[in-house]
Amino acid sequence: MSTQPEAKVISGLEGVLACGSSVCFIDGPNGVLLYRGYAIGDFVEEAQFLDTVWLLWHGDWPDTAQSQAFAAEVAAQRALPATVAGFLASAPIATANPMSILRTAVSMLGVTDPTADDISAESVVGKATGLVARLPTVVAAMSRLVRGDDPVAPDPGLGHAANFLYMLTGEAPSGSAAAALNAVLNTYAEHELNASTFTARATAGTLSDYYSAITSASGALKGALHGGAVDDAMGAFREIGEPENVVGFLDAALAARRKVPGFGHRVYRTRDPRCAAMDRLAGELGEAAGEPNWHAVATGLERELLERKGLSANVDYYSALVLYHLGFPLNVFTSFIAASRIAGWTAHLLEQYADNRLIRPRALYEGETARPYPPG
Repeated sequence: MSTQPEAKVISGLEGVLACGSSVCFIDGPNGVLLYRGYAIGDFVEEAQFLDTVWLLWHGDWPDTAQSQAFAAEVAAQRALPATVAGFLASAPIATANPMSILRTAVSMLGVTDPTADDISAESVVGKATGLVARLPTVVAAMSRLVRGDDPVAPDPGLGHAANFLYMLTGEAPSGSAAAALNAVLNTYAEHELNASTFTARATAGTLSDYYSAITSASGALKGALHGGAVDDAMGAFREIGEPENVVGFLDAALAARRKVPGFGHRVYRTRDPRCAAMDRLAGELGEAAGEPNWHAVATGLERELLERKGLSANVDYYSALVLYHLGFPLNVFTSFIAASRIAGWTAHLLEQYADNRLIRPRALYEGETARPYPPG
C-alpha cells in the first residue's frame, strides 16, 4: 500500500486557495474588502442594493436604464407561489429554526420552477432574480408569523429595501430606515469563499441545479459558526443591559472561557471593514429610537475586548443592533443575511458553472490497514 509521509491536513482549509475568482478580494491583515475592485466603504451607504447585485453578477455597475429595468424585474417577482406561501403559513414557526424554514422554501421554489435544471448563465440569472425578489418576502413573512401577525403582501411601488421594511412592519418606512436597511443589504451581499459560498460552489461543481446549490448554501449559513453568529450578538447586548455592566459581564465571560459573539474572524486580523458603517448606523438608529444604551454597551464591550484580548469586532456585531432597531426578530437575523448573500452566492455560481471542475479533495487516512476478515 502506498503511503504519503509528506501529506499534511490543513485544518478547516485555512489559507487554501480552492479556486480563482474576480468577484471579491479580501486583505485580512489590513482589513480591506473589495466587490469587483470597489472598496466596501466607498459604496455601502451610497449604492442601491440591486445595483450592487448587478455589479456582482455582471462585473460593472449598471447604467441608468439597466438599473431601472432590473429593479422593475425584481419588483414584479416579489409575490410567492401559492404553494410556498401555504408552506410558510403551516410551518411550525414557534419551534422550528427560521433558517430551516427558509432553506425549505428555497427548495420549494425550485420545485415550482419548470426550468430548474437549466444551468445556463442566462437561466441562472433569471432564477437568481426571482430569489432576490422573493427571499425578502419569505423573511418578512416569517418575521410576522413568529410574532403572531399575518404576512403583508409586497408593494410594487416601493423600492427594494423600503418594500422589505413595509412587509416586515406593515407600515411605510422612513427614508432613513430604508437607507439603513439598504446599507445592511450591501454589507452582507458578498464575502469571498466563506463556508456557505464554498458549499454552493461544491454543489454546483457536480453540475447540480442552481436551487440545490442555494439550498446547500442556506444550510451552511444556518450554522452557529457562520451566519448563526449574528443571532447571538444582540442576545449578549441584552444580557449586559447597561453600559456600566460591561466590565462585569466580560470578567465573567473570560473566567468561564465563554466566547463573546461578534468578535474574531477567520480572515481578518484587524477590525472588519464592514463594521464602520454598521457602527455609525447602529448609533444613529439607537438615538432615534430613544435607546442609545445598546450602542453604548456595544462600543464599551468592543473597547474592553480590544484592550484585554486584542480582539476586534466582526460584521455581525453592529449589524445585529441595526437589524434590531429596524424591527427584525432576533431569531430571523440569519435569514436576513440569506436575502442579501443571494447576490454573492449567485456571482460565484455563475463563475463555477462557466469554468467548472468537480471539487473533490482528499482525506488523510488515519485508520488501520490490512485487517483480516472475518474479525476474531
